Amino acid sequence: MPLARFSQGVVSSGTSEIKRIDITGIAMCLRNGSKENMASVEEKFRTLGIANAPGQEVRQRSADVTHHRQGEMIAGDLVDFSHGDVDAFPPPPGSFERFAEAVEIGGRQAYTEYRGSASIRAEVARDLADFTGAPVQSDLGIIITPGTQGALFLAIAATVGDGDKVAIVQPDYFANRKLVEFFGGEIVPVALDYLGAEKDAGLNLAQLRAAFEAGARTFLFSNPNNPTGAVYSATEITAIAVLAKEFGVTIIADQLYSRLRYGNKDYTHIRAAGLPEEQVVTIMGPSKTESLSGYRLGIAFGSPAIIERMEKLQAIVSLRAAGYNQAVLQTWFREPDGWMNERSIQHQAIRDDLVAIFRAAGLPTRLPQAGSYLFPTLPALAVTLEEFVKLLRLQANVIVTAGTEFGPHPNSIRLNFSQDRKAAVSAAHRIVQMVQIYKA
Repeated sequence: MPLARFSQGVVSSGTSEIKRIDITGIAMCLRNGSKENMASVEEKFRTLGIANAPGQEVRQRSADVTHHRQGEMIAGDLVDFSHGDVDAFPPPPGSFERFAEAVEIGGRQAYTEYRGSASIRAEVARDLADFTGAPVQSDLGIIITPGTQGALFLAIAATVGDGDKVAIVQPDYFANRKLVEFFGGEIVPVALDYLGAEKDAGLNLAQLRAAFEAGARTFLFSNPNNPTGAVYSATEITAIAVLAKEFGVTIIADQLYSRLRYGNKDYTHIRAAGLPEEQVVTIMGPSKTESLSGYRLGIAFGSPAIIERMEKLQAIVSLRAAGYNQAVLQTWFREPDGWMNERSIQHQAIRDDLVAIFRAAGLPTRLPQAGSYLFPTLPALAVTLEEFVKLLRLQANVIVTAGTEFGPHPNSIRLNFSQDRKAAVSAAHRIVQMVQIYKA
């Protein structure tokens, strides 16, 4: 084979004697290639940006915004709206006891199949089939993961490749966008008019069709929507299913809060809307509504082919969801009579209080139909949204998440109102005070 020329070096070809090779040129090519690859890796991880993600606020430097501060400190106990308060809303009874029993069982429970204990999967599959209105294959169609975040990571990794187009709702869960970009996918945004819709979530179905026509073959969305609490109507879910079937699109549905609904709100599961099983993966878990977040348990169920891919990846990422923790799933959907209804009533009262406070202050806020998130819109501010969020923590002892984490929403903040009611109300008033101080 002929050898290439390198800058000033000349080599002979074929079987002739090699006279001289410019080693400097080769080294330079290798170095440049290495630098380009490193830059690509660095950029890939830069897009994951966790500085403003929920739970990371405490790591932000107050010094960055102290020079923007106006007015006095606003007194009040710390309220962290970036996640729910499991002290205010403890887990259902029996969860720790199940964990302790699993520890006593020992190795048999510690080292389950990668996709989780077969007996626990069978129990959960029956409950999820009853809840969603469509059968779940306990052997091939379900996997237990380290949290629903783990399920989301595995599901996107199992369906999205470099250059693949993925339809994503805006606004929606912050990890959706980041993971699709991390795996090399191209985002095709679909708008959600959550403030303009009343009976529906406000999904722009014309944009969804256009996304599918443009080549998107995966659609990723949360229902109820995180961060707005909007629930997709039966009409919207049916329309999504019809479009997905027409274009052969895979649906990844995040239904983490689908049990926490208000006023007997109707809920339609996408997996029961007439789509073939192989086109849908649903993600659920007991972390939020049931306050079992400390056990890091998630469930993905649906397409056997996608579940199999997820298991293969889980086998090298984390092996399995922690074996002892898996046993806690035996309390899921088995709470005492009235427990779930009481939890919904308590959250609805907090929701109503906070929505009333924000609306009275002129902050447009969608009334959540499910889940525990609020997404109020702020007026134009004299500081950036990122600066306001930091000032809110520094000056008013309130932690929220910037709306920019969920899409192009630089005038919104997200609150998880699963908090002590009195503390949440006090913190909401402080947010309004801060808006008045920093209003442009």
